Amino acid sequence: MFDPLSKLFASGTSKAPRPAVPDGERYYVIGDIHGRLDLLVALAGAIEHHDENADPADSTVVFLGDLVDRGPDSAGVIEFAREWQSRRKVRLLAGNHEEMFLESFEDKEVLRHFLKHGGRETILSYGISRKEFNDLSVKQLFKRLPEIVPQEDRDYLASFEEMIIAGDYVFVHAGIDPATPLAEQRRRDMLWIRDRFLRDAGPFEKVVVHGHTIFEEVSDTGHRIGIDTGAFRTGVLTALMLDGTRRQQIKAVATPDGIKLIQEEEYA
Repeated sequence: MFDPLSKLFASGTSKAPRPAVPDGERYYVIGDIHGRLDLLVALAGAIEHHDENADPADSTVVFLGDLVDRGPDSAGVIEFAREWQSRRKVRLLAGNHEEMFLESFEDKEVLRHFLKHGGRETILSYGISRKEFNDLSVKQLFKRLPEIVPQEDRDYLASFEEMIIAGDYVFVHAGIDPATPLAEQRRRDMLWIRDRFLRDAGPFEKVVVHGHTIFEEVSDTGHRIGIDTGAFRTGVLTALMLDGTRRQQIKAVATPDGIKLIQEEEYA
């Protein structure tokens, strides 16, 4: 099922104890999906296969946010996430795109901004025709939006968490404010921060696993791990498996011949 890769995470030079998730727990952390239902379905199958064939553990899937926008099927991604959550332990973090989406129902100017950053594709995924969409002014769309997007989906997105802590790791969408303790982090930073977080040499209270910023490959600096590999743009959706001190990447990659699943070797 998988094609092994020999490339490992950079091991670094530190001799400090390696970060770990709690004993008996396993996490599969999924990067930004942005409407790529095809990649998510394939990656979910790979995760289930991995989990079934690994040692028994209390396993949890974590979505790092930005399920919606830019890609072709945000509505389908939301439906799939909800259905998967009904069958296994799945936790979802809010991303800045979920925030924009929800605020678009309350503020016409946010809707205008949302449409410029992938919101058009999200709204089209709910079944409105391109012709009908193109004929609507922003004012008209603002009035129609509650009819187009079910309240059930809006309530579901509004239920997403802001931060998840697992042993020596913390999961957030965008990152954290390096100058602020974890317990005092602000929602806006966790959903939107970029340069102040990415440029900080660390260390932080915990290793931050995040999305929001696209990298060609998983970016592991020791104090943070960025796993947004740009699914909507590159056709690569990445999950990070954490089990004890072990880490492993599982990827769904779109190719001309279909979606390829890639599992990298573990390292401790």
